[in-house]
Amino acid sequence: MTVSRAKKKISKILVVDDHPIVCDGLARLIDATADLEVCGQATGAPEAVRKFENLQPDLLIIDISLEGVSGLELIKQIKARDEGARMLVVSMHEESLYAERVLRAGAMGYMNKHEAPTKIVGAIRQVLNGHVHVSDGVADRMLHRVVRGERAPDRPAIDSLSDRELEVFQLIGRGLSTREVAETLHLSKKTVESYREQIKLKLNLKTGTELVRHAIRWQVETE
Repeated sequence: MTVSRAKKKISKILVVDDHPIVCDGLARLIDATADLEVCGQATGAPEAVRKFENLQPDLLIIDISLEGVSGLELIKQIKARDEGARMLVVSMHEESLYAERVLRAGAMGYMNKHEAPTKIVGAIRQVLNGHVHVSDGVADRMLHRVVRGERAPDRPAIDSLSDRELEVFQLIGRGLSTREVAETLHLSKKTVESYREQIKLKLNLKTGTELVRHAIRWQVETE
């Protein structure tokens, strides 16, 4: 008598990235794995939210830089809709700046796009199993602060920016005017001007021109 085997569960993945080549690469990597499949792709937050609600994926892979709303804001939107949603950020941005931010926003891990494919698949499985994934360096830094109750004195000033301030700073670095930043983030121009002033204060920048130059230089260095 033939004993039938239980069908292995296939985990559905929604990939959110505004670079088609990256999306396709991740899709091929995931679909080549027996227990994973891409159920959809999205380039921006509104599309990602719609597909999340319609497709009900087991995991979202999200980039930090998206069309319009940032990946950080998308994580918060998804978490507000489903507290149990599992999200992994796969991005080229500096892990030391973003890993803790994405965890606070509601994601369960951070992975650099330049990591080996096997490591990305491993991180996906780790998050699917309910575990947090960050590099050893980030985990060590976070544990030291918890155990010793201290903040690292040598952390860059940009770490002092809130998630929204960092988002505004990024858009300034991409060359957007105050009006364009306001339109992109669906904020009033006055609100964006207030964020600009807060950023200047925290980064010890005196003028708007100095802010723009600093933001552009930072954007170039982190891309």
